[in-house]
Amino acid sequence: MTTLTETAPTFDCRADFADELAALARADERIVAVCNDSVGSSNLAAFREEFPSRLVNVGIAEQDMVGVAAGLSNAGFVPFVSAAAPFLTGRALEQIKADIAYTHRHVVLCGQSPGMAYGELGPTHHSIEDLSWMRAVPGLEVIVPADPAETRAAVRYAAASGTPTYLRIPRFKVPAVTPDGTPFTTGRSVRLADGGDVTLIAVGTMVSRALDAAGLLARDGISARVLNMTFVEPLDVAAVVAAARETGAIVTAEEGLLSGGLGAAVAKAVAEQHPVRVQMLGVPGFAPTGSTSFLLDHFGLNADGIADAARTVLQQRGPAR
Repeated sequence: MTTLTETAPTFDCRADFADELAALARADERIVAVCNDSVGSSNLAAFREEFPSRLVNVGIAEQDMVGVAAGLSNAGFVPFVSAAAPFLTGRALEQIKADIAYTHRHVVLCGQSPGMAYGELGPTHHSIEDLSWMRAVPGLEVIVPADPAETRAAVRYAAASGTPTYLRIPRFKVPAVTPDGTPFTTGRSVRLADGGDVTLIAVGTMVSRALDAAGLLARDGISARVLNMTFVEPLDVAAVVAAARETGAIVTAEEGLLSGGLGAAVAKAVAEQHPVRVQMLGVPGFAPTGSTSFLLDHFGLNADGIADAARTVLQQRGPAR
C-alpha cells in the first residue's frame, strides 16, 4: 500500500509561517517580530529586509526576548516571538507564565522546529516537553498546525485573537492534509476521516501518519475515524467525547512527551465524561540522537505503529458492541 507520507509532496511549514507573517505585516503596522538570533532558522530574512524596523533581534537571550515582546504588546503592538521551540519554552518559561499569560498580553509565541526536528543535535535540542509545559500555563492557547494551510490559518488567527498563544511550527516536512475551505475555529478539531471502530487523534507531524494508519486498518476491515486536534488547549472536548461514545476506543499520537501533552488532555476528557480504552503514542522520556525520521520510527510514531496501537486498544476493549 502506498501512503500519503511516501507519495505526496511535502512542505516545510516555516516558509508558510514567514510568508503569512509578512502578508499580515503589510496590512497591519502593529505586527512585529522578535527573535533570539534566529532570523535564518525562523525564515525571517525576507521579513527583516522588508520591515527592518519591525524585527527585534535580542541575540541569544530568550528571557529578554519574551520580556521585550510583553512590553511591545503593552505598547499596542502584536509581537510574534520566533525561536527554536526547546529554547523558547525551556529558557523563558517563567517569562511566558508571568509576563505573557498572567498579564494576558497579546503575544504569539512561535516555537520553531519542535518535537525531534533537530534530531541529530540530540536531547538538548529536542523539544518534546513543550506541549506539556505550555498546557500547564493558564490562559495560554496551544496550537499545533498539521500542514501549510493550517499554519497560515493559525498565524492569521493568532494575530487577530487578542489572546496569548503558543504556536508550534513544524520543520520536519509534512504533506497537505487540510481540505479546502476548512474553518479555523478556537478549540475545534478537524475530522479528516470517518470511522466507527476506533478513533485516531493526532497533532502536527502525526496527522498524515494517522491518515496512513487508517488506510492500513481499512485493509483489515477496521474503520478508523481520524481527528486533527489542532488546538491542544483549549481541547475539543465535545469531539473527544463523541469519539469515545461512538467508536469506543481511542489512540492518540504526538511528537512529544507522553506526560502532560495531547494524550493526557484526551485521557482526562475521556475519564471524566465517557471512559473508554485510550492508547497513547509519544515519547516516553529523553530521546536519543538520530535523524527525525529514525526517531519517529524508533518510538513507533508512524503509520504501522499507530495502526498497531489501534489493534491493541481494540483487543483490550473486547468484542465490538
